[in-house]
Amino acid sequence: MSFEYGYLGLFLASFLAATILPVASELFLTTMLYLGYEPWTCVAVATIGNTMGAWLNYGIGYLGNPNWLLKVGAKPEAINRWQLSIRRYGSTMALLCWLPIIGDIIGIALGFFKAPWLPTFLLMGVGKLVRYLLVWAGFYLW
Repeated sequence: MSFEYGYLGLFLASFLAATILPVASELFLTTMLYLGYEPWTCVAVATIGNTMGAWLNYGIGYLGNPNWLLKVGAKPEAINRWQLSIRRYGSTMALLCWLPIIGDIIGIALGFFKAPWLPTFLLMGVGKLVRYLLVWAGFYLW
């Protein structure tokens, strides 16, 4: 039974790591690899969990209202810069959602400025997959 619980724990850690909570999903992944869990399954579970967390960020942003940003003190120039970046780069910015701290903001901004959801969701997943493949490769090279 603990075998399945390990994957569930990895999924939850990866999901939470994609939110603003300070969870290090890479640590969970490398620990599971060290303990002998199946690597492809670990990478898949971590990728799915982290991608779904990024989708949550997108959804939170999608529900947002530009007036809220002004009420919390965001400067109109900063809002315009984000909007221009999303218009310019669009869903390709989702490839960077794996980055610590700024990745969460990118995901929320993509939703906030209504980037197309399907390419955004797919590219979020691609970025997260590459990240976890690199963690896996780094584990074996170390």
